[in-house]
Amino acid sequence: MAANEQHYTLPLPVFDKPVKLLIVVAPYYKDIADNLVAGARAIAAACGAECDLVEVPGALEVPTAIAMAERQAKYDGYVALGCIIRGETTHYDTVCNDSSRGLMLLGLQGACIGNGILTVENRGQAEVRADAAGQNKGGGAAAAALHLIALSRGWAGASKGIGFRPVGSSA
Repeated sequence: MAANEQHYTLPLPVFDKPVKLLIVVAPYYKDIADNLVAGARAIAAACGAECDLVEVPGALEVPTAIAMAERQAKYDGYVALGCIIRGETTHYDTVCNDSSRGLMLLGLQGACIGNGILTVENRGQAEVRADAAGQNKGGGAAAAALHLIALSRGWAGASKGIGFRPVGSSA
């Protein structure tokens, strides 16, 4: 069982310039969402990052809100939060797959996103994953976004060279 496994967690990155995160949350299960947001805010604060928060109606709207912010606002990264609990229909599969796919596509386009949208079988699993004292996945998603921001900033000044001109060559 994965809950009994030991997991390695990277140390949080250190930044020399301010970091601004946008937390986008679907508060359909408000108590779960609030705990995820608290976890994300705590990790962001530990890195000195500033956070804004927006709420959207559901998990399917999270990638759209992030895409809009990526085009129209000035954020270094994004934290996607929410909870999808399996119901009696296949709607669960659609919401899980499409919200995740939307976030992945944005990430592949260069957005620094931590995905903390829980996809669980029941409320008990969600409560464990959003527990402030336990394995809060909101905090994990914020950490993921912060690591991607650090990675992106580290590569920002790098040059691959052009054509036959070697890297670092000015002529």
